[in-house]
Amino acid sequence: MEKARKEALNTFCKKVKIRFKNLELLDLAFHHRSITNEMKHIQNNERLEFLGDSVLGIVTAAYLYNTFPNPEGDLAKIKSAVVSEKALAPIALSFGIDKLLVLGKGEESSGGRTKPAILADCMEAIIGAYYLDSGYKCAEKYVLEFIIPEINKTITNGVKDYKTKLQELYQKKTKNIPKYELVEKTGPAHDQTFTVNVILDDKKFGPASAKSKKEAEQLAAKMALESIQ
Repeated sequence: MEKARKEALNTFCKKVKIRFKNLELLDLAFHHRSITNEMKHIQNNERLEFLGDSVLGIVTAAYLYNTFPNPEGDLAKIKSAVVSEKALAPIALSFGIDKLLVLGKGEESSGGRTKPAILADCMEAIIGAYYLDSGYKCAEKYVLEFIIPEINKTITNGVKDYKTKLQELYQKKTKNIPKYELVEKTGPAHDQTFTVNVILDDKKFGPASAKSKKEAEQLAAKMALESIQ
């Protein structure tokens, strides 16, 4: 590894208060799949992202369970909001992750460094790498540093459940319920993107895309609400 890259990774570690025994593993977490598409011999962060997504989920779920007496439905909504692409991407930017990403030329030229999906995926890959490098307790401490403030912000502002708001508004006007249409599902099984429309009478609103079908439906409902209100 080049000296400049090593220094940049160490600076990142200091900023986010983590310590890696194996900097090569951390470096891998910043390698987007687009680099592998162009240079087949280089590994990417997809496997680390897969692992990190699960670690992020269990750390967040355990904290919510142990801290709040709310029913399961409330906790699920809070968890969904704070581990979403929308929440993770701004945190990634504040950590300077965009500057450390290793992208293919095509992705670089299309503005990949600021794409929310790429930033959020890298956040998860770093969590996965840190879990492998230093164990669950260290990974948990790292995640809670940025997830707790996000949870508190979400609770203070309220969880924006656009599907519920749209259904209440639409039923009040028509007695009918919105219908959600899955337009397409792309990507490998562990990294899929869902594209959804919402249908009100004969009008379609969308398409909206996200890493989960539920999140895509929320975004489509938000688009419909903004259009009809």
